[in-house]
Amino acid sequence: MREGLLPSTVATVLELSTSGEKARALTELLGEVFDPTETAISAFEIETGVTTLSLNAPWKVEIYFATHPDEEAVRDMLRPIVGDVVDTTPFATVNQQDWVAASLDGLQPVRAGRVLVHGEHDRQAVRVNDVGIEIPAALAFGTGHHGTTAGCLLALDAELKRRRPRHAIDVGTGTGILALALAKQIKRKVVAGDIDAVAVEVAAHNARVNHAPHGLDLYVAPGLRHGKANRPGHFDLVFANILAGPLKRLAPSIARALSDDGTVILSGLLAMDVAGVVSTYRHQGLYLARQSLREGWATLVMKKGGAAPRPRHLRYLPRHLR
Repeated sequence: MREGLLPSTVATVLELSTSGEKARALTELLGEVFDPTETAISAFEIETGVTTLSLNAPWKVEIYFATHPDEEAVRDMLRPIVGDVVDTTPFATVNQQDWVAASLDGLQPVRAGRVLVHGEHDRQAVRVNDVGIEIPAALAFGTGHHGTTAGCLLALDAELKRRRPRHAIDVGTGTGILALALAKQIKRKVVAGDIDAVAVEVAAHNARVNHAPHGLDLYVAPGLRHGKANRPGHFDLVFANILAGPLKRLAPSIARALSDDGTVILSGLLAMDVAGVVSTYRHQGLYLARQSLREGWATLVMKKGGAAPRPRHLRYLPRHLR
């Protein structure tokens, strides 16, 4: 269950309005329970025109099912988190013709620095100096629009203005969009892995679509538990766009794989998760260099080696972590 990898057909969707804290809990619960090829969840902050970091800020959660689920079983699962509101929230049936149209609408071009994420129907939007990443609509409704993916692409753009990595890895690659964006710019192979074999197949397909079939060195395994990834001190750039819990668990292996002057770009965490993730990685010898907040989702750039500069934007970190 990851942004950018919805089932190729969707029969039912359940939409809920809740708080950011409950949205995170739903994301983590459903990610553990359901088959990622059959069910997907999208969570994003509702635009209110007011900047807020409150745990009670309004969020919208959309849960997509490839086949119609057992409604009562799903309600029973969600009720302890969101309360009785789930009893009056309908499961909507999705017309397949409307779903294809929605997929195309969801793939309007999205720019992040030089990178332009687009669908086949928007190839003409790619300019001469753009790094175009084409994602098939049937496989990638929402890719590039989600705050985590866009945040990582913008962090990558800033990193490439500073230096060009020699060895990079994308942990939990999903559709492969981050690894492809990097490989096309540095003209070097990027290691990319995922625990889900279907995701890796999708990433390989997207590499072919984007004329970079040899740009990704793919593997199927959890985290960095593979010979291509488990290489101490080897990588000078690591992407990990997952969720806060897995990011914390992966901290020792990511830090071990990182070169002495390496950079880690982390996302998939809400603002409320930042302090815990930063603390975990600090215990592994990394410091926070930059951070951003997009649609309620935080992106962290952490570095290994040297003295830690004071980041400019730390409004939602507690004092003892500044």
